[in-house]
Amino acid sequence: MKLSGVAKLPLHGGRVPRWLFKRMVELAEAIVKVMVLEYGRREFIKRISDPFWFQAFGNVLGFDWHSSGITTVVTGVLKEAIKPGEIGIAVCGGKGKASLRTLDEINQLADIMNFSSRRIEEFKQASRLAAKVDNAAIQDGYSLYHHAFIVSEDGYWAIVQQGLNIEDRSARRYHWLSEEISSFVEEPHKSIVGDRRLERVLNMVARESREVRKISVDLARESPSKIASAFARLNGFLTLDEWLDSEKAFEVKIVKYLEMPWRINWRVLKKIYEIQPRNYEELLQIKGVGPATIRGLALVADLIYGEEPSWRDPVKYSFAFGGKDGVPYPVDKRAMDEAIATLRESIELAEIGYKQRLEALRRLRILIGEK
Repeated sequence: MKLSGVAKLPLHGGRVPRWLFKRMVELAEAIVKVMVLEYGRREFIKRISDPFWFQAFGNVLGFDWHSSGITTVVTGVLKEAIKPGEIGIAVCGGKGKASLRTLDEINQLADIMNFSSRRIEEFKQASRLAAKVDNAAIQDGYSLYHHAFIVSEDGYWAIVQQGLNIEDRSARRYHWLSEEISSFVEEPHKSIVGDRRLERVLNMVARESREVRKISVDLARESPSKIASAFARLNGFLTLDEWLDSEKAFEVKIVKYLEMPWRINWRVLKKIYEIQPRNYEELLQIKGVGPATIRGLALVADLIYGEEPSWRDPVKYSFAFGGKDGVPYPVDKRAMDEAIATLRESIELAEIGYKQRLEALRRLRILIGEK
């Protein structure tokens, strides 16, 4: 059963000291090798997609429970620690500019892991779609700046990406797992960890948005001039901006939209019309289709056709914590205990120094409040 809630992920500045990063890499390498040996590559991929395990792992490596940096550093450490040729797992992408190299690094896996060209294209499509969903189909105020694609030679993959909200200086992390995705555009996430549950988030991948997605595709396949006419008919205004700025907008329960900068890129709509996407996944993948286009189509679906999109924030997990060290009281105690037990066993079996092992186990004890 999936739980719902939030986690505090404040932005922390600065960099990890080189001496600490090196130590984290060595510790991570030992733990991952033992995990793959004991549980297999598939299980490791599943663990990375689990926010409880991910947070506990980051804590073991030396990070505060609630720091946003746990996302970027843990994936960076794993990328350095994991040798694809040795254990059959690869980490592609990363923070900032590194995220832009994700597709090129996935291409390189064809030789390293002997993936077929078809499988490589599937991985690349998954990477692109996950990024597009969390940047455009879910409009929660967080812009992605980190994207990591973790894949095993068996073909199982997980995606961990993170967005930044500039206004409140907080982050939100998105977890994906290949074997739990039946659709990229309907409830696709393994979990989302965020600062708080927001009152209004345009959530086009919610189950409740299914009809709006269908109408959006139908609209996009129509001539842009027809969509322009639909906008012009909204209370007689010539442009969407005029309509939204007017007092009449409040007469049609549209207050929620006034917080958003609604614009329509007519060149993009013309491009979509020429491509004629067959479904919402194809619509999202068209270059140039961004938040404004997604919002505009959803608005028409609501106002003209009476199908309202979901405004449900898709955050799914919650942690309570106290103090700077971020010692948590987990919502799902069984899941947390499982993560702790797995990490403890891996640490005890790993080929690491006695002092390192004791320090890692000490952090685990702090994590669960043991004396």
